Amino acid sequence: MPQTTKPKSPPAKATRTVGKGGALKLGQAHPAWAADAACRTGDTGRADSRDPFSLQDRIALVTGAARGIGLAVAERLAVLGAHVILTDINEDGLEKARSGILAAKGSAEGLRLDVTDPKDIAQVVDAVIARHKRIDILINNAGICINATALETSAEIWERQMTLNLDAVFFLSQAVGAHMVKAARGAIVNLSSFAAVVDVRPQKHVAYSVSKAGVAHLSRVLASEWARSGVRVNAIAPGFVMTDMPLGAGMEMHDIWRKFVPAERFLHPYEVANVVAFLASDASSAITGQLIMADGGITIW
Repeated sequence: MPQTTKPKSPPAKATRTVGKGGALKLGQAHPAWAADAACRTGDTGRADSRDPFSLQDRIALVTGAARGIGLAVAERLAVLGAHVILTDINEDGLEKARSGILAAKGSAEGLRLDVTDPKDIAQVVDAVIARHKRIDILINNAGICINATALETSAEIWERQMTLNLDAVFFLSQAVGAHMVKAARGAIVNLSSFAAVVDVRPQKHVAYSVSKAGVAHLSRVLASEWARSGVRVNAIAPGFVMTDMPLGAGMEMHDIWRKFVPAERFLHPYEVANVVAFLASDASSAITGQLIMADGGITIW
């Protein structure tokens, strides 16, 4: 008799275990993925994404925007399409900064803001929300550095730097964050420093270094607390930048510091601003709770 072969059984369909809900067929979307996708903001990660780096029509508030890194950040955000609200206690500097952005065909306005005054913070944030209905981006840049060794650091020196460098970052993030959480979207970028992770020498400024370390960890905690609300919080740690703060130390100190940097140069404020703009954009949607080292490599040695 001719031999017959038993037909092979079709291969079992591949499945993946998904817990109490049972098995999920290969290629089948998990029900939770739809909710995950809905949490994303802007066009990041979407098939029709054309420019996740664009900040077109975003409302951005920048502190310490009259000069230095803050001004460079404000100008970069404006170039990328954001309407920038420049804030500072230097009103003349604010007007000059605003005029420069407008002359470059950007969109900006200036508001006086003392970030060390919680009442002033509340008034400015309320005014911006009343006018623009939202704040999409917050850049906490304002800060100060007072040189003093640990033994020379008085209560006044300590408190002044903590109040401006750390307390102000929290209270402004809190005020703006309340609106971002409600809107289920937003990006906050806080200016820390490479001094948050290494000791800067030969200058001594323990209060400054500790305040910037606090900014870095505050950013992690806020990022954790607000992550499910669609709000991202990151910090950036610049190295030596060509601004009034390090330039005021004199050429002798510059020569010493330059040797600590692998490239043997100071950074330009716009190099820092580019990183800030990235963290503020949808292109960095996967990044939150991080301290980004934008230090020219100074911390790799």
